[in-house]
Amino acid sequence: MKSKDFNLKIPADISEQLKLEDGTPVKLVVKRDRLVVEFAESRRRIFQNKIMWWPVITALVVSIGYYIFCRWQGLRHLKLSGNDSLATGLIVTGVVMGTLLFTIFFIRDRNNPQNHFTKNIYWRNFPVIVLSFALILALVLVGSMWLLGMLFNGASFDRITSSIIIFVFGVFINLAMIYFAQAVDAGVLSTVLTLVIISGVVISMAVNNERYWWQHNLSFLGTRNASSGWQFNATLILSALLMIALIDYLFVSLQENYPVSLRLTLLRGLLTLTALNLGLVGVFPNNVSSHMLHDQVASFLIYCVIALIIGVRWLLPQITKEFLYLSYGVGAALVVAEVMFRGIGYFSLTAFEMVAFVMAFGWLLMLLDRIESLINVGTESEIFADLED
Repeated sequence: MKSKDFNLKIPADISEQLKLEDGTPVKLVVKRDRLVVEFAESRRRIFQNKIMWWPVITALVVSIGYYIFCRWQGLRHLKLSGNDSLATGLIVTGVVMGTLLFTIFFIRDRNNPQNHFTKNIYWRNFPVIVLSFALILALVLVGSMWLLGMLFNGASFDRITSSIIIFVFGVFINLAMIYFAQAVDAGVLSTVLTLVIISGVVISMAVNNERYWWQHNLSFLGTRNASSGWQFNATLILSALLMIALIDYLFVSLQENYPVSLRLTLLRGLLTLTALNLGLVGVFPNNVSSHMLHDQVASFLIYCVIALIIGVRWLLPQITKEFLYLSYGVGAALVVAEVMFRGIGYFSLTAFEMVAFVMAFGWLLMLLDRIESLINVGTESEIFADLED
């Protein structure tokens, strides 16, 4: 298939903002049925000489420090798993290194004219984003070390070999975190939000000391009777803060395309209230002392979602018929689930809570994705490009 070269003309103010020059190579990419202009050579490549040294030098310094620590502690051989093991050292050093480099490059990328995400992130949301990526990294490392421990049961290494392993893993961990620091956007943040809440709930179920917790309700995972109560509650709180950060970014960016209006203010307020109530469910667990508050905030959470489903027709600009029908379908499914639980008693409380949560949370993610797509629809000063053969 033959290709042709074209010249793309854009306004001067846009070229100054992106620091473009005559002859800058770009490419046209089809994304979500839209033609998107991208730079032919990404300016965020992490394999550039200046950036490549960061993960290598950091991993080298940490591996040398780990060797010195093991020698100071008199550890000649380290088991792969267990107390004072190589896995423990790799998880701790990996999370510290990765989080540090993610933070540095996330802040550094704020000066990148191509990165519109970090520019619209307030500093109040910055710690939540860093903490979320650190949590995901920790979960990945814990799961990986558990798997390696199962595959190489009883394996042990000397100090030098352990330090080399720390270095090799550290380089790849650092590269991955630098990449995500430069590539993070609203879509990535939505994925992290999903991973945080799903992994937190699943881990709370797995490590819970009450095997038959499901005979009570989903909120039982956050009570004093569950050994994983703090993990479940912390997951809800962190997810709420992450959702607020995402909402904050989306509506700040949305103002560039749509002027501030009453319906957008109401939409932002309802989404923020939904996130706040999600966090308050974790702040006030279903213990005897806070049972009433827990039920109230959980009810408010449901009311907010219902209000969003009913009002999305008027609150969301340029809503499509497909999304509107999907929203009403989710609302109808929630009503059916309520009838099956309270009306005929077919659903148990746990089943009802899980079904309702999955449908409501999934719809909220699709709503946030729809808002994100509005940001890319166009700007107030729309670009009219001329293509010349």
